[in-house]
Amino acid sequence: MNELKEKLAALGLSEEQIDGALRTVAEFVKGKVPAEYQGIVDSLLAGETPDLGALGGGLLDKVKGMFG
Repeated sequence: MNELKEKLAALGLSEEQIDGALRTVAEFVKGKVPAEYQGIVDSLLAGETPDLGALGGGLLDKVKGMFG
């Protein structure tokens, strides 16, 4: 997240503008994904690495199993 903030700051945006832009993007993305995935968006924006294994009720694990 800090990398994104640095890139936006390099464009001349103030800290307040950066925070507002990130909130706007987060709300837009959260409005496009199912409710159960909105927490992932929040985690990413908080700089955390979310557990993507839970996506689709373990869908990623099932797909990995097909190729393992």
